Parts: sequence; structure tokens; C-alpha cells
Amino acid sequence: MIAAISPPPRTATPGPGRIRIPNPNCQLIRFSNLGFPLWKPKLNWLSYERMQMAWVRSMSGGCFKSTEPPPKQGIKVEEDSGGQDVFDADAMDSKVSPEHLVIMVNGLIGSAADWRFAAEQFVKKLPDKVIVHRSECNYSKLTFDGVDMMGERLAQEVLGVVKRRPEVRKISFVAHSLGGLVARYAIGRLYEHSSELGQSGLYVNSLKEEHTNSSMPYLEQPCEDRIAGLQPMNFITFATPHLGSRGHKQLPLLCGLPFLEKSAPQTAHLVAGRSGKHLFLTDSDEGKPPLLLRMVDDGDDLKFISALRAFKRRVAYANANYDHMVGWRTSSIRRQNELPKSNLLVIDEKYPHVVYVERETTNKIQNKASSIARAQTSDVEGEKLLVEF
Repeated sequence: MIAAISPPPRTATPGPGRIRIPNPNCQLIRFSNLGFPLWKPKLNWLSYERMQMAWVRSMSGGCFKSTEPPPKQGIKVEEDSGGQDVFDADAMDSKVSPEHLVIMVNGLIGSAADWRFAAEQFVKKLPDKVIVHRSECNYSKLTFDGVDMMGERLAQEVLGVVKRRPEVRKISFVAHSLGGLVARYAIGRLYEHSSELGQSGLYVNSLKEEHTNSSMPYLEQPCEDRIAGLQPMNFITFATPHLGSRGHKQLPLLCGLPFLEKSAPQTAHLVAGRSGKHLFLTDSDEGKPPLLLRMVDDGDDLKFISALRAFKRRVAYANANYDHMVGWRTSSIRRQNELPKSNLLVIDEKYPHVVYVERETTNKIQNKASSIARAQTSDVEGEKLLVEF
């Protein structure tokens, strides 16, 4: 399912000679008189690196940012080396503990704190059903290491959580921005086909040792795929650049200016390291195609599309307006001519920020069963990465 979100418009306008950079706490960093003739203000208090980090953080992951106050009453947070588990204390003490594990993944320059509010809301709404894990293996500058390295770290972190929580049976992923690509890589690593279960799988063996006898029939159900030995339920991304950031207005911050969009792929690695190369499809490790292009299909050892297909529900939320880092086309996985017309946008009274929803039909699902990924190579604007969830 594809959903488009239209956030409320910004009303604040910077004054003359000022550039305002919003930070996650809704405060403003101001640099006065930054015109070219006056490009030498006193900036000794802020090094170039700190300025760069503040700018990227404010532009990339601010919509979920918050400070870390104590958790609400009844909600318990357990920390370990890999992240934070959020759950209802009373539910965990009951005879039937929550069995649905929700993995939350941050985006560029993010951390587990990005999902604090959302995690608490999950637990508040479903206290007896979910345990929320806020991933922290990829935070701050570690998000510059590349989608593949971050995905491997996330996969190992998920395995650690599953081992510590033998009571869980189901798994879902909720990811923001770059975290969506990282999660897609991780599930490709964690995927196991039903024929592989119970043989030499690390996930099933570790679970069998600690699960009760009542759980054994569940693990041995035929014809079902698993992610980290668990039943895959939901895979949800928010403003994730599934098609990368290369192409016309894929990175709205560049305002569609040709000279900026042409130079961005050559300079992205200076800002975001290997992750920048992956986003702009300029990586060529060992002569291989760009990573995002490889992720539209199954590889020899990483089953990216099979893993996505295993989830019962797949949703990509896209910002229709006011997202300066991720364009609507790349986050909704659509060509420009496939985006809905403005007169077709319908506002749902229950969800006023959702302006367009496209659902899969039974026929579509059946037609995609044999070939879920489509590769297009006609231009350089990301069409060759078009994937149908």
C-alpha cells in the first residue's frame, strides 16, 4: 500500500539576510548576514563539522525527534548494547506476555531517541500485544557507513533481541528515511524459506531451546517464510528514498536546478560517506551494479524481494509536500506520471494528513507472485529502481 502524507505548511518566514535551519526541538539556528559579500561572520563557536552535522540532522530526521524524558507510567524501557526495548510492565508480568516484536529503525544522523514517542504510543495502544525495540546500532555518524554495513549491524541486533525475547512469535519493521533501506537490507539477510527451517538455521535452533512445547507446532508450520525465525507481519517505511536520491527533484532540497542535481552525485559522499554513494547510485563495489539496483531482486545469499514478499502487509508512506530531503516519487515508488492528480486527493476525516491511498487488489497480488520486481534502464532518474511492494 502506498500512502501520501501532506504535513501542515510552514508559516514562519526568515527575515532579510537570515537563513534559518530548524532543529528537532523546534528551535532555530540563525546565521545572520550570510550573503556572499559577508561570508565571513564570526563562526569560531561552531566548527565546520558541527555545523554540517546540525544541518544534516535538522533536514533529515526531525519529524520524529524528541528529547528523552522518563517513560510514561506503566511503560518500561530496558536498555542493552544494541538498543532499547519498550513494553508494558504489567503485561510482561502476566502469564501471557506480548508476542509481537516491532523493530523501529532511525534514519540519517538519527538514534533510538527518534522513535521514543511512537514507541510509547504503540505500547499504550497495544500493551498486551507488542514489544517495541528501538534500534541503536546505527546512530549519528554510523549512518554514513553505507546501507549494506548498516543492514548487517541491524540484522545482528535483531537476532540478539530475538534470543533475549524467546516469547515473541511475530515481527514487524517500522523505519524512517534511510532506515527503510537499511531495514530492507537486513530482512534480506534474516530471511529464511520454509524449506530451510528446522535444518541448520541459527534462528530456529536458538528459539527451540527456549520456547515452550506449545510453540513447536507454530515453528513447524509448512509453506511459510520466516524473518529471524519469526512470522513476518508488517513492513512500514516513512519517507524512505527507495529509488535513491538521484534524478530530477528526487532530492527536493536542490530545487530541481540542473547544475546542482548534476553535481550532487559527485559530492554526496563528502556529506554522507558511503551512504551518499548508495543513495546516488555511484557505488561500484568490485565492479557490481549499485547496491540499490541489486536490492530490487534476490541475490545468491540475500533474498531482498522474497523477504519483502513474506510480510503480510507492506506500506510506504510518502510526504506529498514540505519534505526537503526525500521526494514524493522516490518515497512512494512511482514515476512522475503515476503520481495522483491533485483533484483525486481525498482527505480522510480519521487521518487528515493522509491525502491519497493506493491499495493492492487480489489480482495485483496474484500477478506479482511470479515477478515482484521490475527493472527499468531507460534513464538515470531512478526508474531502473522501480519496485512494486
